[in-house]
Amino acid sequence: MDMKDFRTQIDEIDRGLVDLITRRFAVVRDIAAYKAKNKIPIYDPARERQKLNDLAGSVGEEMAPSMDALFSLIFDLSRSEQHRIIAGGSPLKRQILLALANTPAQFPIRSAVACQGAEGANSQMACERIFPSGSIMYFQYFENVFSAVEQGLCRYGVLPIENSTAGSVNRIYDLMMEHSCYIVRSCRVKIDHCLLANPGVSIGDIKEIISHEQALAQSQSFLKSLGVKATPVKNTAVAAQMVRESGRKDLAALSSRGCAELYGLDCLKASVQDAGSNFTRFICIAKDLEIYPGANRTSLMMVLPHKRGSLSHVLSRFKALDINLLKLESRPLANSDFEFMFYFDLDSSVYDDSFLRIFDDLQGAVTTLKYLGSYSEVV
Repeated sequence: MDMKDFRTQIDEIDRGLVDLITRRFAVVRDIAAYKAKNKIPIYDPARERQKLNDLAGSVGEEMAPSMDALFSLIFDLSRSEQHRIIAGGSPLKRQILLALANTPAQFPIRSAVACQGAEGANSQMACERIFPSGSIMYFQYFENVFSAVEQGLCRYGVLPIENSTAGSVNRIYDLMMEHSCYIVRSCRVKIDHCLLANPGVSIGDIKEIISHEQALAQSQSFLKSLGVKATPVKNTAVAAQMVRESGRKDLAALSSRGCAELYGLDCLKASVQDAGSNFTRFICIAKDLEIYPGANRTSLMMVLPHKRGSLSHVLSRFKALDINLLKLESRPLANSDFEFMFYFDLDSSVYDDSFLRIFDDLQGAVTTLKYLGSYSEVV
């Protein structure tokens, strides 16, 4: 026998598998109808455990792990199909379709926008990138931005979520879990940190540098070369304002060149960040779900069952539907012992059938699913 003969055998077996799986799912649909009629729960963990043990015992020790993985996936898909039939599609899927139908065709260029910081902050640049004619309201803390949006004080809020050098802004992920807001747009802003000081000060005079913790993290090499004290403050613009108001000759700030002009400071050194291509990604949040034309990025948060293979099963669904992952990150859950929330960014158009199918497929496979929105990014 040669490779052609082996492949012929495999092809014949695969055709048989397809027929058997098709027949199995036909029975699964009948089971879903029976469970709905008789109010029987979809998930029967004892039945699944017994089935996996029986199947593993029927194939021997060497094949048992493969059989366990294969049928665990089949069980997950079967449960998802039952959820789809009984619920008529997930409620989340219906919510997304409703938002697609009701969202205006054009993203607004002017609106009341909340952001954390002060005039001259990087958040201001992000606001102006997303809303060229927006009315910006500044707040002291990230939490205040979420509250302003939820309470209707501002229709939108703009917040930093990750930096190409320092990584994710973890507090934003935590707040997205705590609050009921949706991401409706994102943008990237090129970040250049400048060393700003009061007029007449030289670099040799500096004993302390203040800035936002992310700016300090993005400029560690420069800070080490100076051997000065680095102190985090609320944001880069506030740092520049504090330097100006202090009048100190030994204090400097890492801030933008725009803040030098705004607060009457000298730029002692430009672009002090470690990486020349230093970008921060900002998200725009809203109280209501809005999905504008061209949305091709979706953010999700999931809590998965605390058992072997849970994450692998979710990833296999994305692969089966040909959905690319742009980001996957985990965050510890508050008030829990070593349990995690997983954050996903998906690269998929909202108009693709595979995109809407994923919400049916995930039913029953996750403990908690939070849809954060579908949106496009302003480059």
